[in-house]
Amino acid sequence: MGNYLNIGNAGFAAIRKGIYIDKTGLISFLNNVLGTADKLICVSRPRRFGKSFAAKMLCAYYDKSCDSRELFQGTEINGDTSFEKYLNHYNVIYLDITLFTSRASDIRNVVRDINQAVTEEIAETFPGVPKGADLAETLVCTAKSTGQKFIMIIDEWDALIREAKDDITVQKEYIFFLRSLFKSSWTDVIFDAAYITGILPIKKYGTQSAMTDFREYTMLSPKRLAKYAGFTET
Repeated sequence: MGNYLNIGNAGFAAIRKGIYIDKTGLISFLNNVLGTADKLICVSRPRRFGKSFAAKMLCAYYDKSCDSRELFQGTEINGDTSFEKYLNHYNVIYLDITLFTSRASDIRNVVRDINQAVTEEIAETFPGVPKGADLAETLVCTAKSTGQKFIMIIDEWDALIREAKDDITVQKEYIFFLRSLFKSSWTDVIFDAAYITGILPIKKYGTQSAMTDFREYTMLSPKRLAKYAGFTET
């Protein structure tokens, strides 16, 4: 288990030990869009709406480095026809952007730090992957050489945008980094799904378009995800 690649299920295991409200139907939703044009999902909510809890749940379910079967006993997803098919089936990349912004000595180095940390871990895990490439190139080479696509989960995707709210250069560098992953011809080669959370909408930062390929589920338009990340009448 790594820090960013296949982090395991410890986070979700800790959640299950406390008072737990079953939100595993979100997994069924994601299973239905794997590998489709709807596979890029952004959930934008204010703080304290369980965004990080959901991200840890998804890591536990998809991460192939662990066995999470017992953690999902008695939950909604356990009875779903897709449960066995994708349980612990993927290499999962998990990024908590607040971790990078809080540790950075200079906010201008955050994108570089993300690139370096994740590419180094992938290179260690998959010998033969060319070193010195950026993250998108590294993921393409890995997916092609292993024949296995990734799932990426980014928690608080907008933390850097909020921390560098007055630094347009940093914002543009970060958006370009995200676009290299999710708005390029490589996206379909690398990912079967991406799930990102944040407070800000992903489709706009300032006046520029960010990543229009993402399906965004907002507070005002939660659509099918209302009962997993928001309020319902019930």
